[in-house]
Amino acid sequence: MTTSIGQRREWWQAQSWRSPDAKTDVALDLGWGRLILGQTFADHEHLLSVLAEETSGRRDICMYVTEPQVLVSMAPFELFIDPSVTYRLYLSGHHPEPPTDAFVRVRTLQSRADTEAVNRLYASCGMLTAPPATLLANAEDEAFHYLVAEEVSSSGEPGAIVGTVTGVDHRMAFGDPEHGSSLWCLAVDPQCARPGVGEALVLTLAGRLSDAGAAYVDLSVLHDNSPAIRLYEKLGFVRHPVFCVKRKNPINERLFASSPAEDLAQLNPYARIVADEAIRRGIHVEVLDPAWGELRLTHGGRKVVTRESLSELTTAVAMSRCDDKRVTRRVLAQAGLSVPRGRAADGSPADAEFLAEVGAVVVKPARGEQGQGITVGVTDPAELERAVAAARRISNEVLLEEQVTGQDLRVLVIDHEVVAAAIRKPAAVIGTGEHTIRSLIAAQSRRRSAATGGESRIPIDDTTVEIVREAGYDLDDVLPVDVELQVRRTANLHTGGTIHDVTAQLHPELAAAAVLASQALDIPVVGMDFMVPAVDEPDYHVIEANERPGLANHEPQPTAQRFIDLLFPATRPLPGPWVPTAARSDA
Repeated sequence: MTTSIGQRREWWQAQSWRSPDAKTDVALDLGWGRLILGQTFADHEHLLSVLAEETSGRRDICMYVTEPQVLVSMAPFELFIDPSVTYRLYLSGHHPEPPTDAFVRVRTLQSRADTEAVNRLYASCGMLTAPPATLLANAEDEAFHYLVAEEVSSSGEPGAIVGTVTGVDHRMAFGDPEHGSSLWCLAVDPQCARPGVGEALVLTLAGRLSDAGAAYVDLSVLHDNSPAIRLYEKLGFVRHPVFCVKRKNPINERLFASSPAEDLAQLNPYARIVADEAIRRGIHVEVLDPAWGELRLTHGGRKVVTRESLSELTTAVAMSRCDDKRVTRRVLAQAGLSVPRGRAADGSPADAEFLAEVGAVVVKPARGEQGQGITVGVTDPAELERAVAAARRISNEVLLEEQVTGQDLRVLVIDHEVVAAAIRKPAAVIGTGEHTIRSLIAAQSRRRSAATGGESRIPIDDTTVEIVREAGYDLDDVLPVDVELQVRRTANLHTGGTIHDVTAQLHPELAAAAVLASQALDIPVVGMDFMVPAVDEPDYHVIEANERPGLANHEPQPTAQRFIDLLFPATRPLPGPWVPTAARSDA
């Protein structure tokens, strides 16, 4: 016997749990999309029509749907059940107190500056951003709890916002008789050196929701997000059988589209960001060598082989110019760009004479990558001899370069246009007054590895030991509270360095120098490394060129999009909003 829409609505309205003043058809706008509360809809047909209203660039989430499989079956080409799991924390019993850290404070979102910081966190974690006006308006609504975690100096002055979380009180949102609540958008700065920020945000939110009368708090997490799942289970969350329904759109495509190859999951972040963008564009992706990051991209009659951001469009000549740092210097100097003084190390007295002339040098292999074999800050002949020997283990040819001070700036140029700029900082740890430097390095290394898919780790090697000793410590010393200790000399990301987006602050002269360098090298994709006094000033020295820059290091800038634009210009998105098709219904 088939139940009509009218009969279903009458049944729903007659349920004993419904109070007369309960709200219906509730869709809460969180800025990045809507939280559609399925239990407030009387029938699937109306719920489908609301889901069809999703706009371009947003991601709606529908939770608590009665019979979600039935809803999806009514529009199988439009909807899918998200591959996530729901966890619930019951608030009636005892739950842990937030960890105490005198230098991190969790507070309510208060200002537009807070919303801008929250959006930066969202973007750095690969999440959609939200209009500041929406966040501020929601923060005034009793149904929402927006929290931020803020660093605090030893004098009590507020610092950077390093984390955020959002809570929704279902009772205030629609009169939920179960007094439920939910947690959304937990984001912690991937480069934050302080432990326990996520835990503090979750438990503080749980405490506030409990104080507001919530009986439990739910959250949805992708089934394969092991670090997040470990955190939630540690805090007492348990699995709960609630499913999440989403609309099929370009943002969600990786969650419902079949992988183009079994090896896709084995790609490192630098190749994966290219594959994901290509798939989103409808470009066929074939993984040729997952360990090497090598892909074959096909669209229509065009095929391009890539290795991360290196493609067949980069000629062998251009690559060789970047591969040998001596040639790079010569080409850039001939183009009129400023480069540090330098010479090829030949073991003659001229090496020591050059050192005496410039005062301090950087010793680097003429060929090599990822910071291998580089020694910074060499000031005496004996140290110079050791550094040259270390560099020769990477390359027979070694370059001596005048050490110039300043900020380590990477400018990413694609198709001779600046796409992103970032300051790179060497790995550092912050003291807790309880943990040894060795344990702090290990913990920070684990966080960097998790944030970069295993690409960034801090090695505890002779260089690390030497730098720590130069600062007056041993690895097994306890670092005093709030003392920041740099543990590597170079800002290379593969040895735990962090990268901080400064695209909006980049001085036009620096951008022009990066573009001129790409043109002189005749290379379509390049990461130009500068030493600069400040990113918003025109002075610079060009240090080197990277023919295979890591696109994933510059999110949220549109690096992968511009790379695929270069390779497959016919797939560039058309201007104007994306308009979703109407939801299908078999009713």
